[in-house]
Amino acid sequence: MEQSPLTQQSRPESFKPKIVHLYEALFAETEDDHEQSEGFWQELFLLNPSPPGLQRILADLSPEDLLHLQHSSHRLLQEAIVRVKDGKDPTDETALDTLTVFLGSVLTKKYTNPSSDTIAIIAGLDDVDSVFADFVATLDGVIRSGRSVQVRKKAITTALTLISGAYQTSLISYFTQRDLFPSLMKFVQETEDPSQTAEPFILLGLLANYNKYEFQNPYQLRLDDFVNDTAIGKIAQGVGCICRSARDRYLAIQNDLPESWSFGNTLGYIGLGALAGRQSTSTAPSNEEAKILFNAQPSPSAAILLATYDFVNSNKLFCFNLVTLSSLDKSEPSPFGSFLSFTSYLFQHAFRSPRASLYGYLTLFILQNLVEDQVLAKRMCTDEGRVAVRLCRQRPPQLPLIKDHRIAALVILDIMVDGINHNLRRKLDTQFFILSIGIMLRLISFLSRSRFRLPYHWSELWRSLLSFLRFLTTYSADIITLSGARQLIDDLVSLIVLALSCGESFLPDTASYDDLFYKIVETGDILIKFRDAYNLSQHASSNSVEILINVSNHYYRLLESEKGKLRNKHLGPRQVSKVIKEGYEGLSIQRKEDLDHWERFREADHKTVLKRIARVAVLDVQSLIREKEN
Repeated sequence: MEQSPLTQQSRPESFKPKIVHLYEALFAETEDDHEQSEGFWQELFLLNPSPPGLQRILADLSPEDLLHLQHSSHRLLQEAIVRVKDGKDPTDETALDTLTVFLGSVLTKKYTNPSSDTIAIIAGLDDVDSVFADFVATLDGVIRSGRSVQVRKKAITTALTLISGAYQTSLISYFTQRDLFPSLMKFVQETEDPSQTAEPFILLGLLANYNKYEFQNPYQLRLDDFVNDTAIGKIAQGVGCICRSARDRYLAIQNDLPESWSFGNTLGYIGLGALAGRQSTSTAPSNEEAKILFNAQPSPSAAILLATYDFVNSNKLFCFNLVTLSSLDKSEPSPFGSFLSFTSYLFQHAFRSPRASLYGYLTLFILQNLVEDQVLAKRMCTDEGRVAVRLCRQRPPQLPLIKDHRIAALVILDIMVDGINHNLRRKLDTQFFILSIGIMLRLISFLSRSRFRLPYHWSELWRSLLSFLRFLTTYSADIITLSGARQLIDDLVSLIVLALSCGESFLPDTASYDDLFYKIVETGDILIKFRDAYNLSQHASSNSVEILINVSNHYYRLLESEKGKLRNKHLGPRQVSKVIKEGYEGLSIQRKEDLDHWERFREADHKTVLKRIARVAVLDVQSLIREKEN
């Protein structure tokens, strides 16, 4: 019997998409530079792309393999540019998606000569000028006026992938030669969803920080001069959206709002929640799991803070919009409220990683710029500037819970107090504390000069500052050798003396002022140990610390004298308050005149830190793009 020509093929273990076969053919090892046909390229860009398939193939190739296969890479980029220029559905979108995956995979590999090797692989050393000028112009055109919002967004993602991957190479210079700012702002102005402004704004932040200390960066100049209210407002709303999203990542690990009492909650607490029809909730992570999750925070979207800082530092109109805009959704906090909420969560966990600390610096730079603006400071210190802010309560000690809209300056003071309370370590992050105390000093000096008397839990602020002083005294041997320790000590003492000498002008009642004096008397011996531990007697700040010691000694003598008149030797709160009030008459505080004067923010003073932050933001943008692909 003749064998049938219809023979059954063995069933493959898994089916591989046709597009993956094309990727394999494109990056297959051949003895000579095999030229793919025009039909091959048409099919490659007509089929739905497979990002995981292309990522897997490129991940298996070493830098040396890619250098050997550079001819295929050159053709891929050139053919993709042609399809993007044509602007036909679906080949233009497929080309952009393919380039995003290709560039993201190739540019993040470790090369012996990063700049020349990446240029050789992507465009070729001889043709890079013409190819990349064409590529950047093509992206610029699509971002400005692509056939759809979806295509324009994909072009921004492709540009973001290229810039974040090639940030340490000379390829970024092609984006400084071709100004993308008008196209990015046109996209921002035309988008309806504020969250869609995030990627173009992050892209702008990376471009504005590229070698900005080595040459006059054109994007930095653009930020200085930009006055389009509509675009600035949408960017501010986008910053608020991203800050809420980043804050919610912390809440997903630990929800820190206390539950209100109910009979069902009580039954649930003792394991009888089913009797109350209580809904089961997802299991909270264990302490170890939570620690790992917290260590990974903030989310990569925090890279938007770099662009936010640059805009705040350069543009007063953006500062005004960020602070004053209301939320588009009435159920959500304002952009500024969202920024402050995220900052609060970031500060309570800033000690967990160098990355979190760097983003903490960035938020402090932003806040310092805002509080130094006298117009904004006035708004933030009055009812006009009330905001709703959810502050972090994930770790003790906790400040009083206030759910109403609050004066923004008081929220900022709470955030600074929390930052001090939750980041005390022997290996102290002195820069973080210098910036935090500096912001408190600026706010209190403004309140004092303006004579705004704000109701606030001032006792918590005094307790935090004096507890910090005790901490510095206890661990002086570890801290005195740290960079910036001397400035930190001077700033802390100056802040306490300023509050002591000007309290009458900004504290709402005498009880708050009396409480500050009493807490300084309680600190007593610690002040002397603090002075001696840091040898302040021989330092310019000796006058300030001596003021504190003299106040403490003055009231200590009065209290001891009053105790001597009593049989039980114990003074009640009223008696202590009476002694403090009477003690004002014999007390003279000769404060230094420059305590409420401070130097304005200068970016040059923080150049090294900002360079480190830019590098972290670049890595986070790469992570952000990988999250989108997956």
